Amino acid sequence: MGYNFIEGEILLIDKPHGWTSFDVVAKVRNQIRRLVGQRVKVGHAGTLDPMATGLLILATGKKTKMINQLQGLDKEYIATILLGATTPSYDAETPVMQTYPTDHITAELVEEKAKSFLGKQLQIPPKYSAKKIKGKKAYDLARQGKDFQMKAIQVEYKEIEILSLSLPHEIIIRLVVSKGTYIRSFAHDLGQKLGSGAYLAGLRRTRIGSYSVEEAMSIEQFIDSLKTKKN
Repeated sequence: MGYNFIEGEILLIDKPHGWTSFDVVAKVRNQIRRLVGQRVKVGHAGTLDPMATGLLILATGKKTKMINQLQGLDKEYIATILLGATTPSYDAETPVMQTYPTDHITAELVEEKAKSFLGKQLQIPPKYSAKKIKGKKAYDLARQGKDFQMKAIQVEYKEIEILSLSLPHEIIIRLVVSKGTYIRSFAHDLGQKLGSGAYLAGLRRTRIGSYSVEEAMSIEQFIDSLKTKKN
């Protein structure tokens, strides 16, 4: 059975490193327009930062009405966190601004402090984020050197599992979180709880609700699928 992009499709895309979520939407929209001969509405259900990879859910046509529902689903991530330093963006997109000692950090301390996040928490989003401040995106203000404060939001950490420890430098953690949770902020806050610093070095989204990245297509696979499936 072929695609019907106008009536609506849910597409699972494995977003590549370096692409914005909008880059993926624009590429898919352009490919669909070339196939069906008209512009079709395409949207995504939850942004991934350019450095992140993994599951991006796209909806087309009439199924874009489902985007709000999809955005509200829990999300699972695999995060690689580097200890002993902080960056302005809380990830590797900006240079290290300060370093901290890590010799005191043990596996037991990491386990204790990571698990202390479980449940509902107030989280301050990164200044380098798309959150709006008086109608302007926070990351634009941050890049301009403007002084402003981010408001805390309530998030929920539902599962936290330490997958790998390479102390004193690296932790790999699996997290299941509610809508709106910034894993970059989690990395930064974990560093503070450890009496050190930390930033997000890598991120992969592996699940949104019951949708898994294992079911997702690469951009190239999606384009190839259009050659055999017609609207």
